[in-house]
Amino acid sequence: MIVTEGIKKIFQAGDVETIALRNVSLTVETGDFVAVMGPSGCGKTTLLNILGLIDQANAGEYYFLGHQVSRLSDKQKAKLRKENIGFVFQNFNLIDELTVHENIELPLIYLGWKKKSRKQRVREIIEKMEISHRKNLFPLQLSGGQQQRVAVARAVVANPALILADEPTGNLDSMHGEEVMNLLNDLNKEGTTIVMVTHSRRDASYSHRIINLFDGQIINENLNKLM
Repeated sequence: MIVTEGIKKIFQAGDVETIALRNVSLTVETGDFVAVMGPSGCGKTTLLNILGLIDQANAGEYYFLGHQVSRLSDKQKAKLRKENIGFVFQNFNLIDELTVHENIELPLIYLGWKKKSRKQRVREIIEKMEISHRKNLFPLQLSGGQQQRVAVARAVVANPALILADEPTGNLDSMHGEEVMNLLNDLNKEGTTIVMVTHSRRDASYSHRIINLFDGQIINENLNKLM
């Protein structure tokens, strides 16, 4: 599903050049659950943004679902991202003015689903995530754990091939964090590929393998013995 070869990312601020990623090569197969770990500032989120077609590398190649990303136009990348990738963020990124139902429905609107199909699909996901009784509430009326459950529902409503999760339990207590990780684990068992950035060894224990980054480089990669 994912292959990167010698990815390099540089940020320029005036005369100051910061190398965020150096020669990053990795492979993620369909059905994998990969955790990316490392200290703050090591390039984890930058890598996730490149994998999610939000940012672009300065050098190296990225292949996603057989597409050589550097050869795609911005419009083609946006289409590939909308149709195949779901995002789960630490800060939930829900729209406060929309209800739970409307937040979850939003990706389907962007994809051009008809209203009847949208309603049916959202109803299925809301029931699966056990948040039917909160579908008409607004994000600020929910706890952090409930908001992240909605965010996961929004990420998977369009049946993406890949979920990219950036510190998905970072703002949650241990109980709600475990609920979210169990949701991601269940989705992976159903066939969804997951790449997750995390500082948490507990969260990483749900993955199949752990990639450790340091100063923008992969320093080691380990199969998870707890899988």
